[in-house]
Amino acid sequence: MTALDLSSPVAVVGTGTMGQGIAQVALVAGHPVRLYDAVAGRARDAAAAIGARLDRLAEKGKITGAARDAARARLDPAESLAELADCGLVVEAVLERLDVKQQLFGELEEIVAEDCLLATNTSSLSVTAIGGALRHPGRFVGLHFFNPAPLMPLVEVVSGFATDVTSATRAYETARAWGKTPVACADTPGFIVNRIARPFYAEAFAVYEAQAADPATIDAVLRESGGFRMGAFELTDLIGQDVNESVTHSVWQSFFQDVRFTPSLAQRRLVESGRLGRKTGHGWYDHAEGAERPVPHTADKEQPPAYVVAEGGLGPAAELLALIREAGIQVREEDEDNGTRLVLPSGGQLVLADGQTCVEFRDVVYFDLALDYRTATRVALSACHDTSPRTLAEATGLFQALGKDVSVIGDVPGMIVARTVARIIDLAHDAVAKGVATEEDVDTAMRLGVNYPLGPFEWDRRLGREFAFDVLDEMHERDPSGRYAPSLALYRHAYAIDDKREGTS
Repeated sequence: MTALDLSSPVAVVGTGTMGQGIAQVALVAGHPVRLYDAVAGRARDAAAAIGARLDRLAEKGKITGAARDAARARLDPAESLAELADCGLVVEAVLERLDVKQQLFGELEEIVAEDCLLATNTSSLSVTAIGGALRHPGRFVGLHFFNPAPLMPLVEVVSGFATDVTSATRAYETARAWGKTPVACADTPGFIVNRIARPFYAEAFAVYEAQAADPATIDAVLRESGGFRMGAFELTDLIGQDVNESVTHSVWQSFFQDVRFTPSLAQRRLVESGRLGRKTGHGWYDHAEGAERPVPHTADKEQPPAYVVAEGGLGPAAELLALIREAGIQVREEDEDNGTRLVLPSGGQLVLADGQTCVEFRDVVYFDLALDYRTATRVALSACHDTSPRTLAEATGLFQALGKDVSVIGDVPGMIVARTVARIIDLAHDAVAKGVATEEDVDTAMRLGVNYPLGPFEWDRRLGREFAFDVLDEMHERDPSGRYAPSLALYRHAYAIDDKREGTS
């Protein structure tokens, strides 16, 4: 099955920001495009707005003047749904209400030809439920573009329970012909991106609710240690707290209130107060003109230790040993299976975040996971009242000697980056095991849809098959609510082809 022929008109119903964006994508790809909106006059206004954007593209040299003129000539506002009768594809981008969408597609089914592909751009509703009211749901598919549609490369092509393979394939190939990167997925709450991305927000909010760190510090650690482009607090302020919470709530409800997707009470209070982020001038941060941006907690300068004793190879943090030597600090190595700790001159231990807490041990400082310890500019440390001041000072001085800013946070299991990445990896394995998408498409979706530095499976391979499972297993022991219980898929992955555990009971 090939992409929709360029001679076939494409209709977009709904002329808000997303509708206009999708129309522009189809238009620039070479299709005739019809715009329809139930509110009189909006389709013409949207056509004018798209025309103005085409002018700007031509001024910047992104398209030629001839291409702009040709695209303008192919764009037509429609005054009634009947004018969409000859379209080969109709994409809906209207209000996120099931009844509204079902009624629209019921009307379209009476108008368009039997071979017309019908698609919804919903981000939160069930594609199966929207298409369930149709007489011929096999031609119905989800085409989930990301905002802004002309710039964001990802399109999730969602097959409902009744979607024909031929329809899904045609939608996939059409999106690719339009210059997008499509990924195929089954109809599951949140599809790929909004399902697997929930822990990025949820774990940041959980650390904040535990009073372990403030938003500015958590965001800085996610960016400067985790490698994420934005922190969870600043990103949700950009998205809109109401929008982000609504998606979280929808996924949670759709999974029958699965504790893994539980919304944040702190975010709920923010929404209730009307602090929705940049669009209202205040969210987690104050966005008023001239407002002072809070700075992350950064530890005062400390002296580095003269030496460290490395017990084992430090696992995912192995790069630290080379960095410590390069900083002129002696490293004494002692063999120990699965060692992930450094012993400091104080006798205290510096341990990679593993889902346990400092208070369980004598004189331990935890350090957080980093995407790349060489390029990371900040590292988080965690200590408790039983940690000696000397041990914390030596741990702080060690990372400062490596050129890192140090943020000391409260004693929370999994810290910030480690717990976030572990949960993302877990949800990714669970989604693939349940047939939502392939590993490759999950990685592509998370890199392109939310700009993650690595896809979950890329991250998993880098960390080692046991890391995410072990972190979550330890966290689950400390919080048996089920939120951190590793999925069966992650359990199988962690234990597969493992010589250390093979044959044990």
